[in-house]
Amino acid sequence: MNAEDLDLRNRTYARFVETGRAPTPDELGDRDEVLAGWRRLHDEHALVLNPATDELRMLNPFSAVPTAYRVEAGGRWWYGNCAWDAFGICAALQADGRIESSCPDCGEPVDIDRLSADWRPHTRQQNQAILDRLGLTDPFWQLPS
Repeated sequence: MNAEDLDLRNRTYARFVETGRAPTPDELGDRDEVLAGWRRLHDEHALVLNPATDELRMLNPFSAVPTAYRVEAGGRWWYGNCAWDAFGICAALQADGRIESSCPDCGEPVDIDRLSADWRPHTRQQNQAILDRLGLTDPFWQLPS
């Protein structure tokens, strides 16, 4: 990634966090230049564009579209792309948070309150406990011993 694209990525993330929504190309500069940069960043897996519209879809760990992983952090609600990204939002914002989701198998609500911004899993057991708490208990989600 060249310096220009890195700068565009940083400005894109900063605007997303500032406004709580995906920015439009016009908010960040010349529309054509921004779109060309976003396409390069998309190709490098630094963000994800909607292929039909070139609108931002993902700025990991943030989702620009509603998902099943809602996070309250930094004074507003966000969407994560997956369960791990929901935890990542608190870390990215350096803010305590709350995660709301549901079990992908049975649909039962899953809420994780008071998630500390500086919390990080350090052991296999802590990682497995997160998966279990999120309802990801199928053998596919079991971490190896």
